[in-house]
Amino acid sequence: MVKKTVTIRNKSGLHARPAALFMEKAQQFASAVYLARPGAEPVNGKSILGILTLGVEKGTTIEIAAEGPDAEAAVDALVELVENFELDL
Repeated sequence: MVKKTVTIRNKSGLHARPAALFMEKAQQFASAVYLARPGAEPVNGKSILGILTLGVEKGTTIEIAAEGPDAEAAVDALVELVENFELDL
């Protein structure tokens, strides 16, 4: 399993539109993708409902993890996506 930690910088966190963009990108990979807040159970990163239940706001640190044949590429792409969300999304 490949894991990386990232801090959410856009003002709306991972709500609605950013969560949908994350889910769409995650679905492009064969690997299972997981999101988690520190100390919390991971959720399915390919499920908008799972992402929204985390309640991720600006400044929250999350762990992005993936397991499968393209896990490293998935994590790298998702971290890049989150780091490059426009700050007003």
